Amino acid sequence: MRVYRIVIVGGGLAGLAAAWELVSASEADSEVLVLDGSDRVGGKLRQEVVGGRLVDVGAESMLAVRPEARELIAEIGAGQRLVIPATTAASVWSHGALHPLPPGSLMGVPRRPADATGILSAQGMERLRAALVPPAPTRDVSVGDYVAAALGDEVVDRLVDPLLGGVYAGDARQISLAAAVPAIHAKALSSDPLLDSSPPTPESPSAPAQSAFIGIDGGVGVLPELLADAIAKRGGRIRTGAVVREVRRAVAGWEIVAGPTIAPEVITADAVILALPPAPARRLLGPVAPSAAHELAAIETASMAIVTFAFPRVAMPALPGSGFLVPPVEGRAIKASTFSSQKWGWLADAAPETAYVRASLGRHREEAALQVDDRTLAARALADLRAIAGALPDPLDAHVQRWGGALPQYAVGHLDRIALVRKAIGEIDGLEVAGAAYDGVGIPAVIGSGRRAARAIRTAYGPGE
Repeated sequence: MRVYRIVIVGGGLAGLAAAWELVSASEADSEVLVLDGSDRVGGKLRQEVVGGRLVDVGAESMLAVRPEARELIAEIGAGQRLVIPATTAASVWSHGALHPLPPGSLMGVPRRPADATGILSAQGMERLRAALVPPAPTRDVSVGDYVAAALGDEVVDRLVDPLLGGVYAGDARQISLAAAVPAIHAKALSSDPLLDSSPPTPESPSAPAQSAFIGIDGGVGVLPELLADAIAKRGGRIRTGAVVREVRRAVAGWEIVAGPTIAPEVITADAVILALPPAPARRLLGPVAPSAAHELAAIETASMAIVTFAFPRVAMPALPGSGFLVPPVEGRAIKASTFSSQKWGWLADAAPETAYVRASLGRHREEAALQVDDRTLAARALADLRAIAGALPDPLDAHVQRWGGALPQYAVGHLDRIALVRKAIGEIDGLEVAGAAYDGVGIPAVIGSGRRAARAIRTAYGPGE
């Protein structure tokens, strides 16, 4: 039986998930090589030492309602490390105070008008109560435009925008309804009201609400290492510090040019998966799939930063729940904060004398706000935290993690654009793409994207081919 070589360009979560899909198959007959240009695998999953211990400085939780992350973690033998948050009671800062996020809201859209009391002005509440059902859209529209037409601008500005800002670091009036919030899009197409008109029912104490999020004991930043170890045990190879400069067709298969320009290395492969952000994927695809590259060039990205503070727990004021969101209309530097030690029991147990608090900054097309040094950025974050959360003590330590171009923007028409990319890629033998730009930016969606690409390659280059 012939052994096929498959090269995966990109060692972020999509690339690692693709590699695992290939090496874990029962009929595994492929030589799998992952190439990543950075110093470590994992992409936007990363840990650094803050206040004396490793903590997440990238993504720190995963959606529980999608199965891809839970399934993969179970497959690599780490299912016992999955944990649920100690609290998910988040707030939103609005009109000078913290208010609980409406329970059961759908990307910020409250179930009932009363749930938004205090968050909206009197005029905003009046408009919300006069909810409309706009005509079903005949083409893709933005989340903000549709929700504003149904429930008013304030619902968008003070609830939907901060929620979408936490996911995409983007603007609700630019983000695709069909791509980003398919549940609301389905309601729009069927002309269903966004608000729930049924009377509220009392919660049953015997049936506690399921958490929408899960984490990993030790932080989700440990997942890349766990996954890389599992891949290596199945014979896959991973190389870091391997910058890929060119991907080109060969007489049979592909050639991948990696390494420094003065000493390039040419690696041959039967198939290639590009598990990269839009910009580097576009550059590599230009000579071999120009139409796909053209579509990817239209996908903008947002930059952001995570500032992680370690505070002395004994001096901390009482903090409400798991954290809070900040609407852009409030004019603050930070867009959200997570009270990590309150959200994750494992972290509170591991560092009982330290309270970890994260703040995120940066929105789409507002990169100038991040163009200051780390000390200034941390000072701005701390000032906003103190203005919103109370008299926080001086931090024991602080860490600034910048994520340049980290979050692809799912602009209006995104699904059509991705369909064109996939059509162009599908016409080229032995080539697939994966990553956060295609089917979702969350951890489960990115895992699913990588595994989907790997399955397509495995189908084409499986036993007997």
